[in-house]
Amino acid sequence: MSRIHKESHLVERIGWLRAAVLGANDGIISTASLILGVASAASSRHEALVAGVAGLVAGAMSMAAGEYVSVSSQSDTEHADLAREKRELANNPEYENEELAQVYVARGVEIELARQVALQLMAADSLGAHARDELGISETTTARPVQAAMASAATFTMGAAAPLALVVISPSNLLLPVVAVGSLVFLALLGMIGARAGGADILRPTVRVMFWGALAMALTTGIGALFGTVI
Repeated sequence: MSRIHKESHLVERIGWLRAAVLGANDGIISTASLILGVASAASSRHEALVAGVAGLVAGAMSMAAGEYVSVSSQSDTEHADLAREKRELANNPEYENEELAQVYVARGVEIELARQVALQLMAADSLGAHARDELGISETTTARPVQAAMASAATFTMGAAAPLALVVISPSNLLLPVVAVGSLVFLALLGMIGARAGGADILRPTVRVMFWGALAMALTTGIGALFGTVI
């Protein structure tokens, strides 16, 4: 008898990949923009570096807190739906069996076969069957607040460290172009890594992340130069 090959699907990465890419992207763009804004206001490299470090710490904490709160809200909703489904299964299992069967009918299964499938799945794990096929909650897509918060904070820190390193190694008179160009290169690498990890085409994500990064850095550089001139 042939053995069943176990497949590994890219969608299994969606929980941590989204938070990781968001964190690193935000770390590079926000920190580089902050550094460029401060530096363009005729500040010293030391002041730009201090502003960048402060942005790294504040941004990492903000990302962790925001991700934890938002994903916790999703988790709370999932638990509330599961609790309601559990009550409905206890109070009216026949109706719930027919409801699950209709889900399969909507997907193209014949009604009698759908009822048999629903009956067998509910006999094995009624709540799990309804969570997966009626509510769309599975082990792959379920909310994980702590994992998302830690991934966002860690990747934000790694992303923010890149423009900070550019400040340290760049000559004072070349700080603006070195940080701007170097940060765009880091964003391009991030776009390619994220696309490859998610199994997507490389070009569009890379161009997309570079465009928004360049726009953010250009705006903050212009504002810093304007305020530096006026004040």
